[in-house]
Amino acid sequence: MASNKKTSCSFCGRPKSEVGLLLSGIDGHICNNCLQQGYEVVKEELGEAAKAKAGTKHSFELVKPKDLKEYLDEYVIGQEEAKRTISVGVYNHFKRIVHPTPEDGVEIDKSNVILLGETGTGKTLIARTIAKMLDVPFCIADATVLTEAGYVGEDVESVLSRLLQNADFDVERTERGIVFIDEIDKIARKSDNASITRDVSGEGVQQALLKLLEGAEVNVPPQGGRKHPEQKLITINTKNILFVCGGAFSGIEKIIERRIKRSSIGYQQEAAHVNEASYLEYAAHADLKSFGLIPELIGRFPVLTYLKPLDAAALRRILTEPKNALCKQYIQLFAIDGIELKFEASGLDYLVEKAVDYKLGARGLRSIMEAVLNEAMYEMPGGEKKKLVINRKFAESRFTGDKNSGLRVA
Repeated sequence: MASNKKTSCSFCGRPKSEVGLLLSGIDGHICNNCLQQGYEVVKEELGEAAKAKAGTKHSFELVKPKDLKEYLDEYVIGQEEAKRTISVGVYNHFKRIVHPTPEDGVEIDKSNVILLGETGTGKTLIARTIAKMLDVPFCIADATVLTEAGYVGEDVESVLSRLLQNADFDVERTERGIVFIDEIDKIARKSDNASITRDVSGEGVQQALLKLLEGAEVNVPPQGGRKHPEQKLITINTKNILFVCGGAFSGIEKIIERRIKRSSIGYQQEAAHVNEASYLEYAAHADLKSFGLIPELIGRFPVLTYLKPLDAAALRRILTEPKNALCKQYIQLFAIDGIELKFEASGLDYLVEKAVDYKLGARGLRSIMEAVLNEAMYEMPGGEKKKLVINRKFAESRFTGDKNSGLRVA
């Protein structure tokens, strides 16, 4: 073995007597000082690599419209036209993000989407399912609570606060998220007549939303609202955020009917092809203007589609066919307690009949299911009975005795 005087670090050249520790290798040595410096360099380099890797995680793989539609089919029953339209709109939106602007400078505008349809037809579910597939941040905002800045209510910037929070305050991910604004029809202009009373929750909110929709840099309070005025604002660019708006637009059918009949005067043969049972499928942007949305807002939603009301057949399929079907959810809930839950066809038919009476779409199914199973979910966990069969007799007896059984929706 070599003496301490001759043994030195192969990196810095210091002898063993000048360092605290000297590790020997096959053909050289390294001291503790060089080890520490090497550790710092490796940690810094790996840290940069980790950041780069995290950045690539945000750059998702572009999904083709057919693949989006097939994924939606697993969760959303029916609504073929709406699923095709929104799949194309979402694909075009994220395609413009993934692919840079060409040399000729042609920029592709956003494909914001507006969905028309009765409550419980699947508007929110479609937007949520697409966000889940693309692994992008998603948030739901209620347009009815929004007001102009300075008035009681929530500012429009609070919408982006929710999206930022759902993205774990990652600004880059937030700027590629999807925002679903529900009840957009409730902020329609109340009247065309001028009034001394300012419409702060109607047309005023529409005008405030323009800044978000068109793609601007918005200062967002990370904790939301006006409760924390001292918080530091975060700047978010909304250029690549996809906005999807939904609303029932109650009464717009009459507007569409008047437009169709007015344009078909003298051409009765063409008018005969109109499906009067579903005027929503003929909805156009001009009808939204007549309903009370301002032209500037309508112009920022180039994609317009509708969702059909759910009939008994569709509601029956919703109970059993989707991946997260209601029956599958409750079977799983009971299985956790070791209870076997089984639905017979007669029981499912009864649930659908009641949902049709309530006229609340798929949401009505959940309420009715809770009413039918609530007593069993209270009594059976920990009990001796380990099997429950839901048939018409059982469902009718439980629902008839429930306090909500007398309710009806006109």
